[in-house]
Amino acid sequence: MIDAHRPVEPTVAVPVSVRDLLPGDLPACTWSGSATHLRHVERELARVPKGEVDYLAVCTPVDLPVAIGGVDYQVCAGAGTLWQLAVLPALRSRGLGTLLIRAAEQRIGERGLRRAELAVEEDNPRARALYERLGYVAYDRRPDAWDEEGPDGSIRRHETTCVLMRKSL
Repeated sequence: MIDAHRPVEPTVAVPVSVRDLLPGDLPACTWSGSATHLRHVERELARVPKGEVDYLAVCTPVDLPVAIGGVDYQVCAGAGTLWQLAVLPALRSRGLGTLLIRAAEQRIGERGLRRAELAVEEDNPRARALYERLGYVAYDRRPDAWDEEGPDGSIRRHETTCVLMRKSL
């Protein structure tokens, strides 16, 4: 029985696929961060042909990225390091992050590596809970910092502490 006083949330299933992120996708990825962030992603994409990184996109049937993230093979010997993971905010908690991480782990395994690593900010318990559900275990913490672009275009240094996590594949 439907309660007339309670709104019904429709559920719509949309198939998605995972592919390499391409420079031409970046204009459709403004949801993932500032212009400064997207310029950084563009620089990282230049490392793909050298085999230093993989950068993946989870896409809708019309080929629009709704989740993106990279694997850096230069950070830690014997492991792929997941970084810059992002899901379109309106589609979070729908399994897209899980799909993205599993695809990244598959790429790591295809290179013959048996470990995935990542860092998550201490003040991001939602992301950490996802990583723990997927089998990642905390093993250390370290300070980290990067440049962030403010709404007015100004650049400031973001300083934080990250929990380092790893998973055997």
